[in-house]
Amino acid sequence: MKLKIIQNISRWLAANASLTVIAVAVFTFFVPDTFNWVRGNTQTIILGIIMLTMGLTLTTEDFRVLARRPMDIFIGACAQFIIMPCVAYLLVHVFRLEPALALGILLVGCCPGGVSSNIMSYLCHGDVAFSVGMTCASTLLAPVMTPLLMELTAGEIIEIDAIGMFLNILIVTIIPVGIGCFLNYTYSKKDVFPTIQSLMPGLSVTCLSCIVGGVISTVHDDLVARGLLLFLWTFAVVFCHNTLGYLLGWTSGRLAGFNTAKKRTISIEVGMQNAGLATVLAGTFFAAQPLAVLPCAISCAWHSISGTILAGLFQQYDKRKGKQ
Repeated sequence: MKLKIIQNISRWLAANASLTVIAVAVFTFFVPDTFNWVRGNTQTIILGIIMLTMGLTLTTEDFRVLARRPMDIFIGACAQFIIMPCVAYLLVHVFRLEPALALGILLVGCCPGGVSSNIMSYLCHGDVAFSVGMTCASTLLAPVMTPLLMELTAGEIIEIDAIGMFLNILIVTIIPVGIGCFLNYTYSKKDVFPTIQSLMPGLSVTCLSCIVGGVISTVHDDLVARGLLLFLWTFAVVFCHNTLGYLLGWTSGRLAGFNTAKKRTISIEVGMQNAGLATVLAGTFFAAQPLAVLPCAISCAWHSISGTILAGLFQQYDKRKGKQ
């Protein structure tokens, strides 16, 4: 009975991920000490748990997609690591962001695709196998691509510890995902394993909420001191970055001759970033610039909201087309 309740809570959290993250952010703003404990190594461990939950849901079949559809994955990875860093770099200069905020938005742009993009791809009748393949590929490439792209885009703002960033991403993404995949491969036939998997979405949302709560605790004093304008200005940049990612992702799929399902998937995969990873990296490597985590935290919440909205728009389009 207790297990059933926990499973229901997990499903509710997964279905209301953006609402949960926003609620935690608002609560933390008024009670900032609540998530003071989410700093440094604790934050890194929490992100590692999120990536572990991703690994627990991946199967060997998901990785076979990488071998079966190399050109699709190659096009998707190129779109991911070209469009979002370039758009971030452009917005940083158009909006004339101060160095700390610029670092944050550039970091979001240089990170791999978000874990929840797979769910959004499913909801909008996209190509889910392609979505999982893109997420796997961008995550595997992240230890190399994210430090390299940060060196290219943000090297003029601050000295980038590329080796340290490589090792950090390796520890908090590749190793937990690998452990999760190993456990899935080894114990997937056990009766209890599907039950464990059913709890992972809720655990992932809870961990992401803790990371966002920790960020709000960190930047609370700056937000209070500089008021609503700081938040709105940062949100405007995050909104433009995310929206242009969706549009240019769709355009890249169209140029590649993808069908509708794959165009929807590449749009979502490019637009939705692993902002949780960006948040941890900002807190670890740009601690002297505490506001760098603000665009990352806003992205954590907004990408989930916008992804849900976009999936809903695609669903409505399909319904209207079906009636005609």
